[in-house]
Amino acid sequence: MVCITPSIMPEIWLNYGQNEVVLDIQQENLNEKPSYENQTLDESKVDEKLGSLDLSKPVEIAILNYTNSVQQILTKIFKTCEEKSFSNPKILVSKRAIPLVKSNNPETISINEFDQDEITNANLTFLSEMEFDGLFGFETTATRLLKQYGKSDMLDAFKKREGDLPSPGKTGSSMHVAEKFVDGFEISSIEIIASINGISNFSIGHPKESKSLSQEFADSSLKKTERQKTMIVSTGKDASNQTLSTALNSLWNCYSVVKNQGFVILLAECMNGIGSDSFQQFIDGRLTIERVKNATKYVDGMENLLYLSEIQKKFQIGLVSILPEIFVKKLNMIPIGGVKKSMDYILKNIGQRQKVEVVNDGARVLLREN
Repeated sequence: MVCITPSIMPEIWLNYGQNEVVLDIQQENLNEKPSYENQTLDESKVDEKLGSLDLSKPVEIAILNYTNSVQQILTKIFKTCEEKSFSNPKILVSKRAIPLVKSNNPETISINEFDQDEITNANLTFLSEMEFDGLFGFETTATRLLKQYGKSDMLDAFKKREGDLPSPGKTGSSMHVAEKFVDGFEISSIEIIASINGISNFSIGHPKESKSLSQEFADSSLKKTERQKTMIVSTGKDASNQTLSTALNSLWNCYSVVKNQGFVILLAECMNGIGSDSFQQFIDGRLTIERVKNATKYVDGMENLLYLSEIQKKFQIGLVSILPEIFVKKLNMIPIGGVKKSMDYILKNIGQRQKVEVVNDGARVLLREN
């Protein structure tokens, strides 16, 4: 959200964890922001599309990432069950997210930890908001389930990567591995695409059937801009910056428009830590980039470690987070102690007249050069 006041100081609010923080920036230092005019679904259209979901039978909804759009769908499902006297579906979610999900839903709703070892329950419906991913192109129900339950297949997906730089918004051979993995499971999913303005569209069906939605997401998220020397990137929502590994996807979405020797600051609270075994092993000195490139065993998050290493050959990355500084420095990033200090650092080290590109919804945008 940007509010231009009569003064020379625009008021820019950016997501940081569960909070919104203000970025103090002079008008002369603010580059023209990409426009965000994504269309959203009318409430009536959302209700109509949800009508294809059979709630008359027992349903268990497993939430894979908890966002405002996910909650909007949940609320409508509960309303439908009440109107038709159906039993409310049971809600399954990660242990860490249980308190937050409970705080936003009626006490009568059963909300428990999703800790199933196998995906064999035909009553399961997975609910998530689609994002972009450097390896698969898109973060979908299929890719999330592959990462959680198909470690051996993840090595195959990693080896099928197209180069050592991320390719968000582009479906390749790695995605085919994920689709094949979920093919044999009798499960369904509600896959949402959204913008900062709300739900753009969603699909209901088998997790492997989200190709058309993926393309729509990529088309609606594509924004053209000039190449930038400096950039400040916020993921746009808490679910996308709970860990460093997840938050880096927002950087992958924007990196191609950063000039050589440029500088990007990523706002990512990382309340749940690094979120990657490979990052931890690298910090501890137990994993090298060379071993990652020639991996014979998949270690969680190794693709993001590789992408980070390759991108740092092009430009520097600063990080505003609550991670220990020693972790950030060992990943060759510059720890910055707050949003206010971000601009101070840029003006001191890059130049007083520097124009800064501010991205307020990094998880749901694909920046490409004009």
